[in-house]
Amino acid sequence: MAGNLIARSVHDLTAAAWFGGSLMGAIGLNGAAAEAKDPSERTRLSSAGWMKWAPFQTAAFASHLVADLAIAWENKGRIAKQDGVARDTVIKTAVTVVGAAVTLYSGILGKKVEKLAAEGAEGATEPRPDASDELKAAQQQLKMLQWAIPAFAGAVVVLGAKHGEMQRPKNVFAGLRS
Repeated sequence: MAGNLIARSVHDLTAAAWFGGSLMGAIGLNGAAAEAKDPSERTRLSSAGWMKWAPFQTAAFASHLVADLAIAWENKGRIAKQDGVARDTVIKTAVTVVGAAVTLYSGILGKKVEKLAAEGAEGATEPRPDASDELKAAQQQLKMLQWAIPAFAGAVVVLGAKHGEMQRPKNVFAGLRS
């Protein structure tokens, strides 16, 4: 069996960790933190949970990048010769990089929310009416990003599946450039 089973497995598992971790955080962690009785605990608990996840998220991104490079190296000939593979590789890379940047920015906003936790909040991404403009802005951005991140991660999973489908012999032969 030719190929790179380990790189493909790491690639898919790290994308799954990014997708599942971000979705669980948005729904489970933020939802549970919103139920804390003390409003100042709501953002603090959510931030603490996200900070515990951050090292694993970072390791997943780093591993994903290494796996991507290994897969690209293994498929360099196909990328150059099969119609659509180079284009889809560029698109998948762009989606991954933008998604990673959005995830990093979300972490920066999360640190800002954590710093302002004493102000209290309705939830991890829902400010109180009397919250400072700084906290409101950070939480409102986080509210959008908590759904954008799993969308980016999901797109990476789908694009990875598309790449896999492009490797089927009938698709390779149909897409070979002369």
